[in-house]
Formats: sequence, structure tokens, C-alpha cells
Amino acid sequence: MRILFLGDVVGRTGRDALTSELPGLRARLKADLVVVNAENASHGFGVSPDMVRAFLAAGADVLTLGNHSWDRKEIIGYIDGEPRLIRPMNYPPGTPGRGATVVEVPGGRKALVMNVMGRLFMEPLDDPFRAAQAELAKHSMGQGGTVQAILVDIHAEATSEKMAFAHSFDGRVSLVVGTHTHVPSADHRILANGTAYQTDAGMCGDYDSVIGMQKGGAALRFWKKVPGEKLAPAEGTASLSGVFVETDDATGLAKRIEPVRLGGHLAQAMPVV
Repeated sequence: MRILFLGDVVGRTGRDALTSELPGLRARLKADLVVVNAENASHGFGVSPDMVRAFLAAGADVLTLGNHSWDRKEIIGYIDGEPRLIRPMNYPPGTPGRGATVVEVPGGRKALVMNVMGRLFMEPLDDPFRAAQAELAKHSMGQGGTVQAILVDIHAEATSEKMAFAHSFDGRVSLVVGTHTHVPSADHRILANGTAYQTDAGMCGDYDSVIGMQKGGAALRFWKKVPGEKLAPAEGTASLSGVFVETDDATGLAKRIEPVRLGGHLAQAMPVV
């Protein structure tokens, strides 16, 4: 299975880049499954139902969220009716929405997409490790299994937490990829037991910024420890950042992982398919 994962979409420039580039990118990579983190799409804070529909129409199969899941209040009444939009599964019981979804991909195959949120330096939530363990107990991966691939978006601040999570589930999922820090890490690799991993996928947004937000206001918060102007997304040319993974349908494990960087200020990276 060919999987394309794209990191946090930030603001209008990220939205526009995603909707314009994703159809061609999906075709170029012959992707069977496309997953996008959308939690910063609306001015950097949350996502609206209209944006969800636009991203799905552009070619995303599943959208994941994170700590800004509920910043657009209309999502609270929308998320239960859209199984392709998932939020971290370790929100407390009774929280709207779901933390995992199974989608069909070409060839009669299925993929499980899971979303968890870290706890180090983040708002307190239930244990993401045990939440993932409980969900994985419902599935088997590979030929003859309930699904042929499993992808986990771990939305977390701490590199150590993301790495510990990946090693904990190495060999049980196809891909663990981090989001939230908006900077693509250079550690893409296949772990010892066959799980593809990258600490952070980066963002779909303008990198001439402070993690996607306009430089002036963001920098001023470090110079003066008082509330300043409201942060606003940078509006220059966006880069699409993420990872491309190929898995073995017989086992569900990864055969290949490569970075994807398209457009904008970053050095370009495009897998050859």
C-alpha cells in the first residue's frame, strides 16, 4: 500500500496549497491512502466543516486533529457525522467524534487510521499508550487481517514521547508519524520490527514564519513576556511537508519511507514512484 501523510495545514496559504497541489501529488505518487492533519487550518486554530469538505474533495481520505480540535465550535456538532475526520482517541469518554477510523483503499484493502495526543508539555489527557493499545486489540494487520495497514498520527510536543510511542508499537503498525511542532525532522526510518517512523512531518504552510505564524508578533512574545497582538498565519508561499510510505500487504509492515516537501522555502524532496 502506498501512503501519503501530510503535516499540519496552517492558515489560508496552507489550505490553498493543499487543495491546489494534492490532486496532482496523489496521482504522481500513486497513493492508495492520503491522510492530512487539519487542526491548524482555520487561521492557525482549528478547522471548519467547509474546510473539511474541501480537503476531502481535493483527495484526502482521512483528516486528523490535535490540541486545537475544538477551536472552531461548529466542529463539535459536525464531527460525529463525518467518520473521515478524527480527533485524538485519548480525549475523555463522551467527547464528540472518534479517535480511529477504517477506510477502504483500492484493491479491496482496508487501512486503520488512528490519532493520539501526547501529554508532555500539552494539556492533560488520558494515556495515549493505553488508548492505542486498546484500539489495536480490535484489529489484526496484514493479509487475512481486519486491515492491511495501520497509521498513527501522534500529535505531541516532546520528541521523547513520540519516539517512546513508536518503539512501543514497532511491528504492530505500519507508520507512526508525529505532528504538532510544524518542523519536519530528518529521522525518517524503518524501525527494527518494521514500523516506519518520523518524529514530525512538518507543516503545510509558509516556513518564512515562526511555525506558520507571522514573525513579528510571534517573536515579540519572546522579547516581552506580556500578551501582544493576536497571532496570525504567515501568508507567503507554502510548502507541503509530509512522508510517503510503502507497505507490504502481506504483513502490513513498511518497506520504504521518504520525506515529501513540495514548494515554498524548504529544499524539495519527492519520492520516485
